[in-house]
Amino acid sequence: MGNPTIGGTTIAVGLMSGTSVDGIDAALIETDGEGAVTPLAYLEQPYTDETRARIRAATHAALQQSAPGPHAVIDAVAEELTLLHAEAVEALLARADVPRGSVGVIGFHGQTVAHRPERGWTWQIGDGNLLARKTGIPVVHDFRSADVAAGGQGAPLIPVYHRALALAAGLPLPVAILNLGGVGNVTWIGEGEADMLAFDTGPANGLIDDWMLAHTGVAMDLDGAAAARGRVHEDILAAMCDKPWFDVPPPKSLDRHDFSTAPCEGLSVGDGAATLTAFTAETVRLALAHMPRPPRRWYVAGGGRRNATLMRMLAERLGDVRSVDALGWNGDAVEAEGFAYMAVRSLRGLPISFPGTTGVARPLTGGVLCQPADGACARPDQG
Repeated sequence: MGNPTIGGTTIAVGLMSGTSVDGIDAALIETDGEGAVTPLAYLEQPYTDETRARIRAATHAALQQSAPGPHAVIDAVAEELTLLHAEAVEALLARADVPRGSVGVIGFHGQTVAHRPERGWTWQIGDGNLLARKTGIPVVHDFRSADVAAGGQGAPLIPVYHRALALAAGLPLPVAILNLGGVGNVTWIGEGEADMLAFDTGPANGLIDDWMLAHTGVAMDLDGAAAARGRVHEDILAAMCDKPWFDVPPPKSLDRHDFSTAPCEGLSVGDGAATLTAFTAETVRLALAHMPRPPRRWYVAGGGRRNATLMRMLAERLGDVRSVDALGWNGDAVEAEGFAYMAVRSLRGLPISFPGTTGVARPLTGGVLCQPADGACARPDQG
């Protein structure tokens, strides 16, 4: 169908499977990879309990490895996830009534099983070649490795999309866009083009989900109800916050498993949930110390925005805190949309990571492009 990125806009699919391991977020947007962004459709394809268990097993196995490499358990899960992502693409296009020939590219994040930029690697599983062949659409994947290889953190990457959305919405600056998935990350956006800072803040839903799964069998605190019934143990909260990592200036990023629920063991379900929820909120407050100026307003995306107790604790610490849904954005779709946006940027050779977001020395593009016809994969600037 020719090169869909020469002039005008591109219809792109974005696929995100986060560290909360709840399912696949699939989004369809039309964008030029710069200021023009039109969301078209979104769906969530939940994982079965069995798939979640296999992803957790693959993650556990990856955390034992010294570097990414072949591994029977991990490779099997990677293939399973890729096929599930192909199904999500088909369902998304059917929902939007968009023919696959109209789609220029898929941005495929894959599943992070280990993130170790301090060791020079990050590991997202998923087969871009297989996904391209299954869908018949070019796929950009492996978004983070080029940044890590160049000395960056490889995360967070979504800030370039946050900035495009914030400027399009005319938000008062400086503004902070906070994403609360398994790990929390914040994008601080100022007035100038290069006036952008982003970094991971700490655990977001991850520890809360782990706690609830271990103590109730359900991997979430619906609406923050358990935390609302509990009491925050301030001594435990203070000890959890007393970690050198929080004083490290950005850029910085976390692995989903860099913190644990161990300090709360022995507490009631409600008290543990309350303390871990307060920990998430307090880590965001600590992030303020690293920002050039306090944001005039905070907007929250990701699953954490639906936790009423967490949102209350954030407002108590930060002031004006709102869900991105108040802007007409879909707070569940933002990350998936962002990878669609970055796939288009990758095709056009535009940067997706920056000194203020990942610590890379200069703005850098990223991603590997896989073509459906011959299965060939290469970085777009090398293809």
